[in-house]
Amino acid sequence: MDRLQTFRRIVPEIADLLERRHTVLQSVYYLQPIGRRALAARLDWPERMVRKEIDFLREAGLIDASGGGMEVTPEGRRVLAGLRDVIRDLHGLSELEEELARRLRLRRVIVVHGDSDSDETVKKEIAKATAKYLQEILEDGDVLAVTGGTTLAEVARSLPSAATPRNVLVVPARGGLGEDVELQANTVAANIAQALGGSYRLLHVPDDLGDEAMATISEEPKIKELLEVIRSARVVMHGIGTAEEMARRRGLPDDVVQQLRERRAVGEAFGYYFNQEGEIVFVSGSVGSRYEDLGRAGEVIAVGGGKSKAAAALAVLVSHHQDIWITDEGAAREMLRLLQEKES
Repeated sequence: MDRLQTFRRIVPEIADLLERRHTVLQSVYYLQPIGRRALAARLDWPERMVRKEIDFLREAGLIDASGGGMEVTPEGRRVLAGLRDVIRDLHGLSELEEELARRLRLRRVIVVHGDSDSDETVKKEIAKATAKYLQEILEDGDVLAVTGGTTLAEVARSLPSAATPRNVLVVPARGGLGEDVELQANTVAANIAQALGGSYRLLHVPDDLGDEAMATISEEPKIKELLEVIRSARVVMHGIGTAEEMARRRGLPDDVVQQLRERRAVGEAFGYYFNQEGEIVFVSGSVGSRYEDLGRAGEVIAVGGGKSKAAAALAVLVSHHQDIWITDEGAAREMLRLLQEKES
């Protein structure tokens, strides 16, 4: 860290150049095959700048360019993997992780470089970090409960296929939302189980039933038994959403959305809506894990990123039901700023 900071002080342009080439290499890796113009548009950079960096990376043997588009070479993948730690040190991400973990009383915070609000490939980096952590902590006989959403769907895609089957049962933490099938908890659970070489069970219950119907279905023997399995999960992995975004996804009526605004709801998890103080201000009906069940889990992993979700993440995390928070630099730095602002 000291050596990197010394280089940055003496030759400040070296850090900018390193970051620029890392961004190009990472973007090509996740978007390949991709053309130069398309890459410039994705990065919102002048095409001239992209061409210059691509020419350098190609001459260095890190990128191949053909009629079908650019791709990262095997050597490029090795270099990209090595650059992650260098970029982390340049941005002081280890210190940022420790500071957030201390302030939020979390067991661990994992931060990847970038902001998924402005760079879609950063969400893939969050997913990759989550997949790596998940593989490290899962044990034989574990039940893993997962929610749906774009980030967790990306986690499922980021898991490499297991060489040997794992004795792990993956279940959806909640019923299905009225959204794309590939984003629903059932699909995410099945895809994660297949990648791990484990087994899965599905919860074929929508997430927007009335209280009476929900109570009736929850007492049906097969559903009741599955709910007991879900609520016994040792590992729970869930996303965090902004209150209004999740209200729309859940199809809540306009008067309820207005009620959320009046109660200053900012974050959502498991159908529970939180204000800035971490207080639950509204609960939408659902079948599956309840927020109070998280206290019984051995490991609760929250995942999400983007500066725009910082306030929502804080609202959920200050309730102290989570153990691990995996996010990006954009969200992490904004969260720290909000915490410091609150103290001043």
